[in-house]
Amino acid sequence: MFGKGDLVEFHIKCDPADISRYCFTPGDPVRAKLIAGYFDDAKFVTDSRGYLVYSGKYRNVFMTVCSTNMGGPTVAIALEELAHMGADTFIRVGSCGAVQPKMGPGDVVISTGAVRLGGTANSYLPLYYPAVPTFEVVRALVDTASGMNIPYHLGIGAAGDAFYAPKEGRGDMAKAGVMSLEMESDTLYIVGQFRGWRTGSIFAADGTPTEVKPEWGEKAFKRGEKNVIEIALNAMHVLATSDSAK
Repeated sequence: MFGKGDLVEFHIKCDPADISRYCFTPGDPVRAKLIAGYFDDAKFVTDSRGYLVYSGKYRNVFMTVCSTNMGGPTVAIALEELAHMGADTFIRVGSCGAVQPKMGPGDVVISTGAVRLGGTANSYLPLYYPAVPTFEVVRALVDTASGMNIPYHLGIGAAGDAFYAPKEGRGDMAKAGVMSLEMESDTLYIVGQFRGWRTGSIFAADGTPTEVKPEWGEKAFKRGEKNVIEIALNAMHVLATSDSAK
C-alpha cells in the first residue's frame, strides 16, 4: 500500500489521497476544467505529461477528473495509474463524430459498446473480445438522462487511432447501426474488462455524418457538452450512492 505523500506513478504524479475511486476521463483538458467547475472546493491536483487532474466533491461525493488527451495509449496509462491510486469507476465524457443520418451537433450519445479499430486494447485482449462498458454504468447514464429529460441516442460506436484515416466503410457502419466515431472508448472498455474496473462513456456529437465540427453547430455542441457533463456527474452520484447502500 502507498501512504500519503508518496508520488508513486510515472505520469500522473500526485498524492494518492487526492484521487477518488470515482473518476471522469475526458480527452480534452478544457473539458476537465469544465467538469471540475461543478465540484465544491475543487482542488487542482496535478498537470503532468498532459494529465490535468482536479478533485472535489459533487453532491457530497468525492470525485476526480483527469484529462487523457487523444487516443488509446494515453487512456490506458491514465486508467492504470489512477487505479493504482484507488480509482475503480471511470466515465469518459467526450465528443464524437456522428454516423447516423439524423444526428447533429450537440446530440447526446450513450455508448453500449465500441467497434475495435484501435491498437492499444489488443495488448490486453485479442480482437474476439467485445469492447463493452459496464451495464451498471450504462444504466446509470440512461436513467439519469431520462430523469433530466435530455434526449439521447443509445448504441454502439467505433473507436480507432487514426483521426484522418480514409472514410471508406462508414456507409457500412451506418447500416449496422453504429452511432459515433471517436478514439478512446475501445481502450477504456477493454482495459476495464481486463482489470475488473467499471467503465462507461457518454458523448456530445460535434457535427453531422457529412460535416465535422461545422461553425454553424458550435453553439449546439456547447449545449450538448454541458448536457453530457451534467448527466455524467449525476450518474456517477447514483453509482456512489448505490455503493454506499451496499
